[in-house]
Amino acid sequence: MSQPSEPPASPLPWLLLLLSVTTGLVDAISVLGLDKVFTANMTGNIVFMGFALVGTPGFQGGPYVAAILAFLVGALVAGRTGKAHADRPLRRWLMVAALIEAGLLWTAALVAHGRDLGLAPPEVGLYGIILLTALAMGFRNATIRQLKIPDLTTTVLTLTLTGLAADSRLAGGSNPNWARRVGGVVAILIGAAIGAWLVRHNGLATPLLLAGALVLAGTVACAFHPASAKAATA
Repeated sequence: MSQPSEPPASPLPWLLLLLSVTTGLVDAISVLGLDKVFTANMTGNIVFMGFALVGTPGFQGGPYVAAILAFLVGALVAGRTGKAHADRPLRRWLMVAALIEAGLLWTAALVAHGRDLGLAPPEVGLYGIILLTALAMGFRNATIRQLKIPDLTTTVLTLTLTGLAADSRLAGGSNPNWARRVGGVVAILIGAAIGAWLVRHNGLATPLLLAGALVLAGTVACAFHPASAKAATA
């Protein structure tokens, strides 16, 4: 009798590593091009909003509030999207999520291009990019949360770094998922470096276009994998 075949390994960890690269791209855009506003990581915005509340020079509350609210709306929509795709093929959910995120990032690229050319008032362009990228990242974070892939949040590294140290053999642990954790750190680092270089030499639109393309291309490759035919659970 033939031995039962092994189920195909999930491609999701590789997709999430690629998405981590896009987080570095988006953070480079937001920090370097949007006056120190984070649209992928909300912790920094809460801290900066505290600075603004006490009148610290160089910090204005408006952009941080806009980013946080847009992030929350994106996460809310992602929650509804995930629930709507429960028990349907995983690839369908992944493709819908990728199309939404890439569409938001590419729309932000159009706004950024107009801002770079002086076709839109600076404040309108600034808030447009903040809202669109924060919506995309809020949607991304909530989607990844529902996928429940350990040690790959794609946007936040604090717990990843904590796990690397606290679960290491030096701390008496077994070093679980160390390669995945290191990979997440390196991916965001590489994305941030590429994003900073592109912002300095090409403006804001190019890294946004690249981020959207990576999201869509990576998800398409993941969707064709046999493991993506299984039912999603959200």
